[in-house]
Amino acid sequence: MATRVLSSSPKLLNNLRSFIKPLNSASAASASPLNFDEKPELSTVEKQHPIATTLHQPTTTLDLDDHQKLFASVPTLKLLRSSVNLGLASNETFVDFGMWVMNSRLMETPLLRDIVLKTVKHTFFEHFCAGETTTEAGECVRKIQEAGLRGMLVYAVEHTSDNAGCDRNLEGFLQSVEFAKSLPPSSVSFVIAKITAICPISLLKRMSDLLRWQYKDSSLNLPWKLNTLPIFTDSSPLYHTLQRPQPLTAQEESDLELAHQRLLKLCQKCAQYNVPLTIDAEDTSIQPAIDYFTYSSAIMYNKDDNPIVYGTMQAYLKDARERLFNTARTAEKLGIPMGFKLVRGAYMSSETKLASSLGFDSPVHNTIQDTHACFNDCASFMIEKIADGYGGLVLATHNLESGKLAASKARNLGIEKGNQKLEFAQLYGMSEALSIGLRNAGFQVSKYLPYGPVDMVMPYLLRRAEENRGLLSTSSLDRTLMGKELKRRLKSLQFAKPEMAASAAGSMKIEIGTP
Repeated sequence: MATRVLSSSPKLLNNLRSFIKPLNSASAASASPLNFDEKPELSTVEKQHPIATTLHQPTTTLDLDDHQKLFASVPTLKLLRSSVNLGLASNETFVDFGMWVMNSRLMETPLLRDIVLKTVKHTFFEHFCAGETTTEAGECVRKIQEAGLRGMLVYAVEHTSDNAGCDRNLEGFLQSVEFAKSLPPSSVSFVIAKITAICPISLLKRMSDLLRWQYKDSSLNLPWKLNTLPIFTDSSPLYHTLQRPQPLTAQEESDLELAHQRLLKLCQKCAQYNVPLTIDAEDTSIQPAIDYFTYSSAIMYNKDDNPIVYGTMQAYLKDARERLFNTARTAEKLGIPMGFKLVRGAYMSSETKLASSLGFDSPVHNTIQDTHACFNDCASFMIEKIADGYGGLVLATHNLESGKLAASKARNLGIEKGNQKLEFAQLYGMSEALSIGLRNAGFQVSKYLPYGPVDMVMPYLLRRAEENRGLLSTSSLDRTLMGKELKRRLKSLQFAKPEMAASAAGSMKIEIGTP
């Protein structure tokens, strides 16, 4: 089945061209914390795909043992609170209870809802989020910049179902780009957006059905379809669409054009300010439409070796490796510098459940080892592209082994320190040891910074709790190192001479009180 790479709708394309013209006149399971040099056993996928083995065992690039050096810039009170929050977040019983409360009718009681939201705000929200307002988010960006890290700004709005909501969300994203430009230079690496926030989710499902069916049957004409890059491979899950879908209605085509215009406004703003835009991934029921939006806008705005629009690849999907290779190679042949954010994925449970209900195998890799191998394959492929001067890559990982392998690969290929085309990224409040270790090794490192009112960010926090339990439970390295550093700081007071202890205590109070 041939992939339709270039197709267009004269009516929609003409409308979009007339719209663009005036705008142009003016983007885990971690390795054992006890043995960082342990050589992992090759998985079946690694043996079958030699590129995986090109990510050689890392040389001594990252130092994750020196807790004093890693947390030197972290105030003691923040270190203590982080350790407690990560401990709570790794407790499944506590997480289950919290999720039950948040999803129960108890939240309909104003007093209880107020108590819960205030509790969340002063615990998990403050730990995993950058603040409620742009002012608070800006202060967070400045703090992490002082620690040598950058921020990925995430206006944390999620799904919407109508055009009015989409318009409001677009304004929030545009303000995020303008806000990023107002912050210190290079302190913000990316602005993150969700297509589900600027296009009704029901339309995304309809588009995805039609795109899947066209891949099955190339005779299907989609008059609204613009130029794009490969979205599917023969191994992609197509079971969501078992019958030939009806064409988009006139109203749906109108809504689609509005959604395109919103995305183009956002891309134009990012291009104007030279702030890269990363489009987040979703589940496979709507991901084809999201990829379509991403690639069609990338064709328009990614120029002159400057990828403004980045897509997201989820390595836990069985077709991710082939899809990434195919899309990147096609883009390169067309002279389009494509950027990708590489993640493992966050919808494993729901993906498996849906596939099983329809009588199909899960689109997710059968083992975590296969997911790791796929991630490392994709990372190796894109790092080689960057070494050759093509594309951009954000390696969003909390997996220590993947971080070390990628860092070693980059060094071996001669990728210079501070190369803007290669960015490592972790969630704010997670994997601090890995983030700081990569920073100390000279790489660009960003933290994913969601911000917005607590009730708006709540879906993000619930997803972090529900979908990343394994990730949170493997935060043991951070918690172990934080514990050691807290003990060291306590001992430095306990065994110091009285006058030195008093001086140190005074210094610690000042440090704690410093924002």
